Amino acid sequence: MVEELVTAGVALASAGAVGLMSAARVVKQYERGVVLRLGRLRPQVRGPGLTLIVPFVDRLHKVNLQIVTMPIPAQEGITRDNVTVRVDAVVYFKVVDASAALVNVEDYRFAVSQMAQTSLRSIIGKSD
Repeated sequence: MVEELVTAGVALASAGAVGLMSAARVVKQYERGVVLRLGRLRPQVRGPGLTLIVPFVDRLHKVNLQIVTMPIPAQEGITRDNVTVRVDAVVYFKVVDASAALVNVEDYRFAVSQMAQTSLRSIIGKSD
């Protein structure tokens, strides 16, 4: 009888430990955690440190808030005075709103890259 209780207690404790380990996440100092519960955005963005989520219900997406340096490939363009130029650039950007970066744009890094290339071409076309 005692042996069965000990076995049941160990099984319950190990199941609880597995459940806690699957619920615990660590968000680094330079990240923010955006939680989607069953596909719906939770209003609170999780700050750095240990955070708990509901396993199999919540999804935690980490968004980097550091300044990102992204090279823009060389763009060829024709200026207003019909001179062909080739220009390359570097874009520095930083995510300010983690939930908007995750929800409003499918891939915010790709979107920033495409917007920078389009802007660069536009500026080339307006230059003399």
